[in-house]
Amino acid sequence: MTTPLRPFPLGDVRVEGAFARARDETLHLARAYPVDRLLAVFRRNAGLDTRGALPPGNWEDFGHPDEDAWSETDYPGREHAPTANLLRGHYAGHFLSMLAMAAAGERDPGLKSKADELVAGLGEVRAALAATGRYSHPGFLAAYGEWQFSRLEDYAPYGEIWAPYYTCHKLMAGLLDAFELTGNDQALAIAADMGHWVHGRLSKLDHERRQRMWSLYIAGEFGGMNETLARLAAAAGQPRLLETAAYFDQDHLLAAGTGGADVLTDMHANQHLPQLVGYVEEYEQAGERRYLDAAAGIWDLVVPGRVYAHGGTGESELWGPPGAVAGDVGHRNAETCASYNLLKLARRLYAHTREPRYMDYYERTVLNHVLGSRKDARSDTSPEVTYMFPVHPGALREYDNVGTCCGGTGLENHVKYQDTVFLHAPGELHVNLPADARLAWDEAGLEVDLAADHPLGERLALRLRPLPGREPDGAERTVRIRVPRWAAGEPALRLNGAPAGVATAPGRYASVTRAWRAGDVLHLDTPVQLRAEPTPDDPRQCALLLGPTLLLARSDATTGLALPLAGRRGLDGALLTGRTGTELLAELARDGTVTIDGVAFEPAWSGGDARYHMYVRSADSEIAFGGKGTGVPNRVRPDGSTFLDDLWSPGSFPDRASFLDRVAAVAARVRAEGLLGRAELARVLTAAALFDTTGDGTVRRSLALEPGTDPAPALAELGLTAAGARVPATGRREFDAASAGERVTVTLWALAPDAARVPPAVAIELLDAPAPSGWFTTAPRVRLRGFDVDGADEGGLRLELRLDGGDWTPYTAPVRLDGEGVRRIEARATDAAGLSGTTVREVGVDTAAPVSRATVKDLGASVEITLHAEDGVSGVERVQWEGPGTFWGTFQEAFVRAIGEEPQVIEYAATDRAGNEEPRRRLVLPGKARPR
Repeated sequence: MTTPLRPFPLGDVRVEGAFARARDETLHLARAYPVDRLLAVFRRNAGLDTRGALPPGNWEDFGHPDEDAWSETDYPGREHAPTANLLRGHYAGHFLSMLAMAAAGERDPGLKSKADELVAGLGEVRAALAATGRYSHPGFLAAYGEWQFSRLEDYAPYGEIWAPYYTCHKLMAGLLDAFELTGNDQALAIAADMGHWVHGRLSKLDHERRQRMWSLYIAGEFGGMNETLARLAAAAGQPRLLETAAYFDQDHLLAAGTGGADVLTDMHANQHLPQLVGYVEEYEQAGERRYLDAAAGIWDLVVPGRVYAHGGTGESELWGPPGAVAGDVGHRNAETCASYNLLKLARRLYAHTREPRYMDYYERTVLNHVLGSRKDARSDTSPEVTYMFPVHPGALREYDNVGTCCGGTGLENHVKYQDTVFLHAPGELHVNLPADARLAWDEAGLEVDLAADHPLGERLALRLRPLPGREPDGAERTVRIRVPRWAAGEPALRLNGAPAGVATAPGRYASVTRAWRAGDVLHLDTPVQLRAEPTPDDPRQCALLLGPTLLLARSDATTGLALPLAGRRGLDGALLTGRTGTELLAELARDGTVTIDGVAFEPAWSGGDARYHMYVRSADSEIAFGGKGTGVPNRVRPDGSTFLDDLWSPGSFPDRASFLDRVAAVAARVRAEGLLGRAELARVLTAAALFDTTGDGTVRRSLALEPGTDPAPALAELGLTAAGARVPATGRREFDAASAGERVTVTLWALAPDAARVPPAVAIELLDAPAPSGWFTTAPRVRLRGFDVDGADEGGLRLELRLDGGDWTPYTAPVRLDGEGVRRIEARATDAAGLSGTTVREVGVDTAAPVSRATVKDLGASVEITLHAEDGVSGVERVQWEGPGTFWGTFQEAFVRAIGEEPQVIEYAATDRAGNEEPRRRLVLPGKARPR
């Protein structure tokens, strides 16, 4: 086993810059939130005084009146224990972890006292539960009865129970964090007792029963029990708990990870990601290599093929097929908990393998998904984080999430940004993230001041100063500084102002070994460029990134947003906007947005609440090179592809010659398909040759002429002379020509004759405009236009139309597109010789409003109201409601209304993503004076 890299104590590293906002907002919540509220559900379960405190709410509430059972045998019966709050207690575990991390990171005695208070309260509850004698072991601690664990052993499904070992893990992890980070011995004792209770239950079960339990969807979810128990075994010096950790191993997951079998499709992502973190911990504690191999193997099945642009994964919490990113975009993508665990896994895999790709993922995700999941707002009661960080067109981040799983991990996310900036092993320091950070490097007797203007800059400086009262010991040590994969060109590394003389390839670590002294400075320049990153399964679906920053397009449209991206590419794949990366960063820093093709983009890490598009569709109506148009339409084939799609399918080009070769080959093919006129072909070829691919100041001219002709007259029209120049028989020829004393490079293209007659072309035109959402909310009219791309008279063309893959029908006049959904329109033009040209277009039509309904649950003196809505086309955007004493607001979750003396009217209505709103509906709650 190689010596793994280790994190520094949280209090030895201080992070500022972009991450400070979310940290400070979360620290405010840590200081403001009452411990009694976190303990309320535990005290109620143990029969203790709740001190008048209300629980946090949402998933973390007192539970249903029917569910008052305690012990493992006091099962209230199926359908009599609603799952609404059967996960209660998990949030307190996360909050304890957050308090412990914050206390250690801030070195704040007040936060430590608050963590101690929460531990003491949990200890009081555990003692009260043990005193009843009703549990299988005195170490049992929960905010609900032991019966959930008993029912799990009989394979009770989710809906009857709710992941009891998941909650157990959150409590144990919080207690262990309180011990490891703040030195609370009581926390260790409680956690160890809980571990022995777990061992007592699971050791009685055979291997096959445990395997089946852990395979149950959500019911068998156990978070990172294997990780915490393995850590606990070491912390408490109790090896038996390492055996308990292994009880949570899943055979099929270990086998898939070590054998390379992809079993992830339709699996619950965050049910299994924490297990992988646990496998790395088990590897460290037990030394069995299969654990590390399994974790790394499953990682490779997730990243990058199942990861969205901000680092998130999963749709509706489930993994989709391998390599499906664009194809797995729904309305509930990227659970923030999953990214929380992927980051933990990435750090640990890097610590063992030192493979930079793990830190590439870490940087992208911690900046864009995690920082972006925290609203830019301060609250005394809510973590103000996202559950999902959705990726669909026109998405909104829904912040808050008190009491949910992502509300819990969101508490932790924002007080531990410093845990991965630096990692270390004896004699080496790894600088992983370009962040403003300060480190007390005790081993070297130095303070490391990392000044980075990222994510809004391009420079990083690492300065060394002596720690107070210390002097460097003069020993040689290696500083390994990560060169981000997104860095453009050849990043420069300087040591004390001179070239460092080491390799600085993007996506690698640059290593400098020396006896470091106070006053030493390392400078790393990381040039930024704008780039479009395609999804693996649809190259036209792209995310835009500026250096490490994912850019979100602000738009109220809820259909896909199309931008001309392919015509802006440089040879290296970067997007050319007429502004340098430095200028774009300055605009982003000044305005908070950057404008590209008339669309404002904001950083994913902004914490904003505007509607956005994470992906845009590359859709150029005109063929262009380097942002300069040719005036030639970029016509669409029946499969949706175009000239520019074909041209840039390799992604980038090593040099100008290979780019021009590709242009010629693709242009010839598209010409033969009838999508380029002959004059248009000439314009495309000449424009491609004029594209300034090198930026070296070369003056260029270009002509496309018949093979073998004398170019002198055409050159003379351009003011050029070139003795003996001839147009080649095929391809192109380049030479220098004279023009008023300066040298000009000329590219002559051979405009070869057509090998066969070119088919006609056809265009699909929409005569009506869509709604602001991008959907048509009234049926649009469709017009077809057939033509010859060379301008010949094609009056005899036969036009046909096909909708949604049906039969071809003759077209004579505009057609109204009745029916709803994403409609596929195909058009065909056929000439007298029988040659046909075809094109396609997709249009979203949703003309009907959604349908909503209310369900009412009788609670005696009150009712619980849930609003539902359905829309089978564009989908439901929101349901709004109001009642006596309330305003017209968006429905979030079930709400309770007390029954008064007089009837109450609740009005509600749903709106779909196209913008259709149904008429208001009414729900009348009768008063007490009337029979119900």
